[in-house]
Amino acid sequence: MKTNQNTTFKNTFEEEVYEGLTAFPKYLSSKWFYDMKGDKLFQKIMALPEYYLTECERSIIEENKADIAQLFSDNTGFDLVELGAGDGKKTKILLQELVNSKLNFTYRPIDISQNVLDELEEDVLKRWPKLDIKTEQGTYFNILNKLSKQQKDRKMVIVVLGSNIGNLSHQYAVEFLTTIRKSMQPDDLLFMGFDQKKNPEVILKAYNDSQGVTESFNKNLLTRINKEMDANFEIDNFKHWPVYDPESGTTKSFLVSTKDQTVTIQKLNLDIHFSAWESIHTEISQKYDDDIVNWLAQEAGLSVEKQYTDHQNYFTDYIFRIKN
Repeated sequence: MKTNQNTTFKNTFEEEVYEGLTAFPKYLSSKWFYDMKGDKLFQKIMALPEYYLTECERSIIEENKADIAQLFSDNTGFDLVELGAGDGKKTKILLQELVNSKLNFTYRPIDISQNVLDELEEDVLKRWPKLDIKTEQGTYFNILNKLSKQQKDRKMVIVVLGSNIGNLSHQYAVEFLTTIRKSMQPDDLLFMGFDQKKNPEVILKAYNDSQGVTESFNKNLLTRINKEMDANFEIDNFKHWPVYDPESGTTKSFLVSTKDQTVTIQKLNLDIHFSAWESIHTEISQKYDDDIVNWLAQEAGLSVEKQYTDHQNYFTDYIFRIKN
C-alpha cells in the first residue's frame, strides 16, 4: 500500500474513504451509498417484495394514523422533524392525516442528499400547496441542534422511519438516542421505527434480493469512489455478501474481493491492495425486540410511551418521551 503522508482531503467523503480503506479490516460507511444513483436504487429496494420493512411500516402508519396524529398534535402547533427523510413515501400518509385534521404544523425533512430533498419538496407542494415545508440538508445532529435552539417555545416531533437506527451498533445507538434526547423538551416526542428479530431467512432475503438491486446499491459505493476520486475499482471483481447473526440480531453487508488486485485512487494518491476474498464491511443493520429497545431507551434517558406493530410482528414503531 502506498500513501502520501501529505494527502489533503477536499471533503469528509474523501477523508473517510482514506481512513476506511487503509484500516484493517477494511470498511466504508453506508451513509455514502446515497448519491443521485444511490437514492434511486434505494427507492427501488423499498419497493421490492423481499424488502418487507417498507410495507410493514407503511401498514402500521396507515392503520394507526389517526391515533398517531392525535399524539403529535398541540394547541400551539408543532414541528414535524424527519431525520433521513428520503422520498417521504410513508411520511406522506401522516402528512395527509395531519392536513385532513387541520393541524398547525411545519414539516422539516432533514437528509444528507440535497437531490432527494428537492424531489421531496416538489412532490409535497404539488400534493399540498399550502403545507409549510422547510427542507434542511446536512447531518442529523447539526441540523437538529440548530432547530432545537430555534424552537424552544414550540413542540417538536422527531421522526425516524425505516429502522435507520439499525445502521448503528448498540453502543452508538445509545449515543444516537442520547443526542436526540438532549435536543428535546419535556413535551417533545420521538417516533422511531425498529426492525424486529424474525426468521433469519426472511431477513437475509431482504438484503440479497432476487433482482440484484441491493447488490447494485452496495456496489454503487465503489462506483462513487471511481467517479468522484478518479479510482479504478473493477466493480465485477467484488461480490456482494450479506450475513445475519440471530444471536446478536446483527445483519452485516460486505463487498468481497474475488481476486488478488490493487486499486488506485488518484485523488487520494493511494494504492490499495486486496487479497483474494478480502472484504470491505459496508453496512450493519441491527434487529431488535422490546427488551433491547427498552434498554436502549433507558440508557439514553428516554421511555417508551406507546408502540405500534404490524400483523406479522416484523416491525415496530415506538413513541418515546424524555424519561421522568
